[in-house]
Amino acid sequence: MGATVHKPVVLVTAADLAPQALDMLADFEVVFAGKQPTEDDIVALCGRHKPVAIIVRYGKVNARIMDAAGNLQVISKHGSGIDVIDQEAAAARGIAVRAAVGANAAAVAEHAWALILACAKAVPQLDARMRAGHWDKATHKSVELDGRTLGLVGLGAIGRRTAAIGLAFGMKVLAFDPYAKEAPAGVQLVSLDTLYAQSDVVSLHCPLTAENRRMLNRDTLKRFKPGAILVNTARGGLIDEAALAEALASGQLSAAGLDSFEVEPMTTPHPFQGIGNVILSPHIGGVSDAAYVNMGKGAAANVLAVIEERARTAA
Repeated sequence: MGATVHKPVVLVTAADLAPQALDMLADFEVVFAGKQPTEDDIVALCGRHKPVAIIVRYGKVNARIMDAAGNLQVISKHGSGIDVIDQEAAAARGIAVRAAVGANAAAVAEHAWALILACAKAVPQLDARMRAGHWDKATHKSVELDGRTLGLVGLGAIGRRTAAIGLAFGMKVLAFDPYAKEAPAGVQLVSLDTLYAQSDVVSLHCPLTAENRRMLNRDTLKRFKPGAILVNTARGGLIDEAALAEALASGQLSAAGLDSFEVEPMTTPHPFQGIGNVILSPHIGGVSDAAYVNMGKGAAANVLAVIEERARTAA
């Protein structure tokens, strides 16, 4: 009898992966870490299985996890935000870090617009009032977006889709992105201060870095147009949450729609839960039926590309 050939392991920090992605990884043993794995769970699985790749869906990947996975060649994000991976630690260990760029762009842009419209039209609040027996036709006025200004912080795949929808609504679209060489037709690149001062709606579409952490704070929120709407489908760490709560209470902002938070899952109780003009969702902007497949396939493709390239180099 021949010796059993063990397939190399890909560890997924979740309980599932799209079937199309699993098909792509047929030459590997795919190990799932469960619904919301802790760091200790992932370290234990890395020690047991020595994966060649980790696909990151939930949680963070730090140096301790990398050191537990002695054969690790690539850490592949199921999505576009690689701030949950310690990139310096990975670089020091020769581990490639990849993102499934653009795989969830449509989903996130659509969710940003769901939040913008919910804020402008007070959809959740009116629904709650109706259920409580009220008919606010004589007193309610919604915000009309046609002719207003949309400001986008970040003009990558998601920002560009959000911009196109804004133009379709008849909005003037401003964008700030230090890496954008040019803007799509109808979109004007401006400074951050100009964007804050002129936008009726500000939507965040940038990665979280050490430089832009809490870029929206007491000082910058004061520069917003009074009564503006703020939407964040990017990263919670971009916003000083206490400062945002104050700006919503004072009327400096008329409403906010938030899909990401400084600490996730959002801590309970949380000040936002008692603020009527903030609309909350549990970081699901990128979680659509199509994005689940696209992100899985993108993450699997990045694993295969790195491993195949390294095998060729080694040969």
